[in-house]
Amino acid sequence: MTSITSTNLADGRELIYFDDADVPKPRTAETTTDRRPLPERGEPGEVRFDALTDEWVAVAAHRQTRTHLPPADQCPICPTTAANPSEIPAPDYDVVVFENRFPSLGPALGPIPSAPEWGTTGPAYGRCEVVAFTPEHTGSFSGLGEARARTVVEAWAQRTAALSALPGIKQVFPFENRGADIGVTLHHPHGQIYAYPYITPRAGVLGAAARKFYDGSDGRETLTGSLLRSEREDGSRMVMEGENFSAYVPFAARWPLEIHLVPHRQVPDLAALSGEEKDELAHVYLDLLKRLDALYPTPTPYISAWHQAPLDDLLRPAGYLHLQLTSPRRAADKLKYLAGSEAAMGAFINDTTPESVAERLRAVIVPESAPSPAAEAPAASFRTAAPAVPLASLAEGAHA
Repeated sequence: MTSITSTNLADGRELIYFDDADVPKPRTAETTTDRRPLPERGEPGEVRFDALTDEWVAVAAHRQTRTHLPPADQCPICPTTAANPSEIPAPDYDVVVFENRFPSLGPALGPIPSAPEWGTTGPAYGRCEVVAFTPEHTGSFSGLGEARARTVVEAWAQRTAALSALPGIKQVFPFENRGADIGVTLHHPHGQIYAYPYITPRAGVLGAAARKFYDGSDGRETLTGSLLRSEREDGSRMVMEGENFSAYVPFAARWPLEIHLVPHRQVPDLAALSGEEKDELAHVYLDLLKRLDALYPTPTPYISAWHQAPLDDLLRPAGYLHLQLTSPRRAADKLKYLAGSEAAMGAFINDTTPESVAERLRAVIVPESAPSPAAEAPAASFRTAAPAVPLASLAEGAHA
């Protein structure tokens, strides 16, 4: 099992080491104590209620001073050295999660106003965490070994459970922004987790649609499960199928590249996955990212968004964990920009067809990569999941 060690940074922020299964790293006060003279943590920003849209907007002006694309020798999430005392005090690590020094939400916790109207403000309660996938400054998630990817999955699940239990939290959102075209501020492979004090607009739309379908079936079916079944039966947009997860390009994809990864069993969040499901997820997710990168000569920018059921009594019973992996890349040298129709009206116009994108992704020959040190753990420490098998060509019409 993954070894988990919690500690605190010099300003009181929590930091958690997640060590690969059966490969624990020695931790001593000498090597894990943050000795930087950090200032005290500030108060949270604020949230303002937009009465025109019935949505909350976070105002975080303090983030203007956050670190932006530093040189490698000043990276804040590389292991600490004498020349670079970073956010991670240890000289080495596998996966680390820590509270963001420049959070959009938090560090204080609590409820926001329950009956907002025009002019309503409140503290931006919540929590923002950084997830460092590897001590290596270069590379990406797709270059991790399966054992390391499994450790990241365990970190997502553990943090989802922990953050969901905090007072005032309504939604937990693990995600990764990858690539300068997406707007990353650090090159080091990493993701983030936001714990919101409100249900976000997108989650609210998805949750309402899911609840409507759930009620229409008298609670016997879920919307995401129904869509998964329809996509598998059709087959033309499927990318791969495993024992516990399947991936497809959705029928009404909005983005030039969009893949949904869905568990076969309804679970509300990553914390509810079984050990076997987590094992397969590590394999399937790596495969998807490698396929995405193999489409073009250069790495593909993407947003990896884990949609988890909100912590809401009405919406949660119909909720269904799924990944939405999207990229604005519509050609090797072209990006889709959200202009008038998309940005102003929310009316997406896709420059590609979902069927052709799925066919290209199926056809990718996933390159074999050398295993990372994490992937060389003893066999007993990691149960290899059943591999996700790419679907046959459309002409063969194969699907589960």
